[in-house]
Amino acid sequence: MESLLPFLILALGVLVQLCCCSPPPDPVVCTHGTANCTVTNTYGSYTDRSICHAANITYPRTEQELVAAVAAAASAKRKLKVATKHSHSIPKLSCPGGRDGTIISTARLNRTVHIDAAKRLMTVESGMVLRDLIAAAAAAGLALPNSPYWYGLSIGGLLATGAHGSSLWGKGGAVHEYVVGLRIVTPAPASQGFATVRELGADHPDLDAAKVSLGVLGVISQVTLALEPLFKRSVTYLKRGDSDLADQVVPWGRLHEFADLTWYPQHGTVMYRQDDRVDISTPGNGLSDYLTLRASPNHGTIGVRVAEESMQMKNVTDVARCAAAQLPVSVQEQQAFGFTNDGVSFTGYPVVGYQHRMQASGTCIDGPEDGLLTSCIWDPRIRGSFFYNSGFSIALSKVPAFVADVQRLRDLNPDMFCTGVDGRIGMMGRYVKASSAYLGKAEDSIDLDVLFYRSRTYGIPRVYADLVDEIEQMALNKYGGLPHWGKNRDFAFDGAIAKYPKADKFLLVKNMYDPDGLFSSEWSDQVLGIRGRPTIVKKGCAIEGLCVCSDDSHCAPEQGYFCRPGKVYQEARVCSTETNDWFLSNMRIVCENSQ
Repeated sequence: MESLLPFLILALGVLVQLCCCSPPPDPVVCTHGTANCTVTNTYGSYTDRSICHAANITYPRTEQELVAAVAAAASAKRKLKVATKHSHSIPKLSCPGGRDGTIISTARLNRTVHIDAAKRLMTVESGMVLRDLIAAAAAAGLALPNSPYWYGLSIGGLLATGAHGSSLWGKGGAVHEYVVGLRIVTPAPASQGFATVRELGADHPDLDAAKVSLGVLGVISQVTLALEPLFKRSVTYLKRGDSDLADQVVPWGRLHEFADLTWYPQHGTVMYRQDDRVDISTPGNGLSDYLTLRASPNHGTIGVRVAEESMQMKNVTDVARCAAAQLPVSVQEQQAFGFTNDGVSFTGYPVVGYQHRMQASGTCIDGPEDGLLTSCIWDPRIRGSFFYNSGFSIALSKVPAFVADVQRLRDLNPDMFCTGVDGRIGMMGRYVKASSAYLGKAEDSIDLDVLFYRSRTYGIPRVYADLVDEIEQMALNKYGGLPHWGKNRDFAFDGAIAKYPKADKFLLVKNMYDPDGLFSSEWSDQVLGIRGRPTIVKKGCAIEGLCVCSDDSHCAPEQGYFCRPGKVYQEARVCSTETNDWFLSNMRIVCENSQ
């Protein structure tokens, strides 16, 4: 297996931007026109690996058609869910449950409704993707101040999950903070035609429920955003050691308007993004074209996955795994993570450019079909990238202690982070401001994204499976963290709703807008604490992230993975290859040092 290492390094280090790309497939596939459908996400798999079914799908082009679609389903008491064009939610937000539900696609509700340049307001249909929204705003001399970094999300979809960029300044990094109005179609009594349009203005008390809704209130038809005059940004990446990260992590977010950071614990380094607004007259026409969001040749993507799978073999050393991850990190640094000074080449920092060219990217969804020669690296039609993405936020007041705990875990064996976490990506931190949204952040926080290997076969453990599990349980349980609504495994949502002080207000609006729960599913009811729990306890469930282990059978004992306490956060329960003797020895050392 070691002979594959040179290929792995070469394949991971070479990222090619081509003129064309096979666009991602539709997440809904039907066998009889628009009937007998299966539903998934853009990665081709939900966290529980289940296949989601629906009786039919409809593609309304106008609000009137949208009302008719909701009315038809409501009159028949059929479950409803919304699917966007790319459906990036990893959990089952778009699954109606059962086999008789209806999917409403907003793919054709993708137009600009109105732009008021004088008032700096923009109204768009909910299916418009971020790429088109920020381009249309720029054409009118306006800018959306913050957004996620991936521009393939629809405005309705990103609002449903509370998607965000990075900022503690002004209104903060979350897009829903810029929503000043929306129109939402909800079920209604027969006397009102089974569906109604609710218009929520900036002062409407229900707006704080609707602007982060998990899609359980109805279908958003239109969104009105408060924008700003078009501006420029200046970006510089600074590489520093992580010895003082616990002290720097909070001040950094307050020092720069669009600051973020990427932590590589295995190397003891942090890549700080110094990102600030500059005067519109500042020279520069920079562009963000993030490397891993570009179209990639599929033969290379498949080769990388083969090499990743080989790196999971027991006879591959930690040294080899770390070497495989190091070169791609260096290449990304050299190529400024995809930023260019003129849209073509990187000539040095700072990179200065207009907001709409700097705030988001995702060119792998652009361009004409090329017969699947190239695609996004996660395209489910090829045997390419397949991963878990855990996203969780921790209040800034608790982040320094969390960082110190992770460093203690790292210091036990730094090489764990080369494989346990995707060593090429590291741990990305984005800053999110406290929100008035009922399901938004209650405190200023940092949101951490962690990507890691996922087997295509149920119950197959990954190397250092215990690492991310301990970090995540530490974040969620010891430090009261919140799972990202659109990124996480099932166990992370267990009890999460109790951490939202205004959850009861959200549920009151939900019951008013959709009393029969037509837009709800078994999964959303579990997550919202209405009935049941989102965890699934069975053989191998902890390996899959469906549960926290309490028994060896929840791991993979036949493959040497047993349920054990965490190494630093010992209240955690993780699937580990460590023996009982190791843990007893480790705990004895901890006790001796504490005396």
